[in-house]
Order: sequence, then C-alpha cells, then structure tokens
Amino acid sequence: ALSAVHRAEPYMLDVEGQTYRVAYEPAESSSGLFGGNSNWRGPIWFPVNYLLIEALQKFHHYVGDSFRVECPTGSGKMLNLAEVAAELSRRLSSIFLRDERGRRPVFGREEKLQRDPHFRDYVPFHEYFHGDDGSGVGASHQTGWTGLVAKLLQQSGE
Repeated sequence: ALSAVHRAEPYMLDVEGQTYRVAYEPAESSSGLFGGNSNWRGPIWFPVNYLLIEALQKFHHYVGDSFRVECPTGSGKMLNLAEVAAELSRRLSSIFLRDERGRRPVFGREEKLQRDPHFRDYVPFHEYFHGDDGSGVGASHQTGWTGLVAKLLQQSGE
C-alpha cells in the first residue's frame, strides 16, 4: 500500500515529457487512473493485515522477546513482535468496536447506523476500510475475509 506521506508528497514520475502522479487515497479513488481502483493507495484490507499479524506472531515465536522494533514509527516506543502484532490487531478490531462516544468507526457518518437500536448492533463486514477513519468502503456484505476480525478479537480476549 502507499504510505499516507504521499498525501502531501505524491509520487511523481516523468516519462518522455509526461508526468505521472500517484497520491495516497484512503478510500475510493478520486480518478479513473489504474482502472479507478485505489485499493493499493491507502485503504485498509483485512486479509493483508491479517497475514502480517500472523507473520509477526510466528517471527516472535522464533526470535523471542529480545528482538524489538519501534512501534509506532517515530514514537520511541520499542515493542517485541508479539506486542506489535497485538497493537495491529487492536487497531483493526477497533474499526468494529464502539469508541468512547459509543460510535463504531465502521459506520462512518451514517447516523442511523450509529444510533438506531435496530441497526447499531448489526455490524457489517465491508470489503475494505477508509485508511484514515475506518469507515466501511466497498461491498458491505464481504463476510469472508473481513470476518477474520473474529479471530483477532478471540486472540485478544475482547
């Protein structure tokens, strides 16, 4: 995926006098470039993140607690790979859980879904998620790979 740093500093490439530009896009594409699909330019995809979390857990099993990395980058906080995996799991799971205001990021700005008792507890499993605010994007019935959140919640004890 493309880093959010490219929101302010798009990647630019000049080829034979033509400038091509790719910027971070946290949800749907703002142009028809690359087929109009922004999947790799910023949105959150569960299968990719899940595979990363599993890999971190397996590498932690091999390298142990002494191998530490900075997480989040620039924080100065050093974590072992299991702790990094747990942090990524927490972030992904938080898309579906109520925050301190009782709102679920997956519902975005849809007030009916956030407040109505007939909707607020029926959590959709979107195809992918907005890279900045976690709101659901794409198909809202993608219960396959996005259902991986259940395993993350189980592992965390939520």
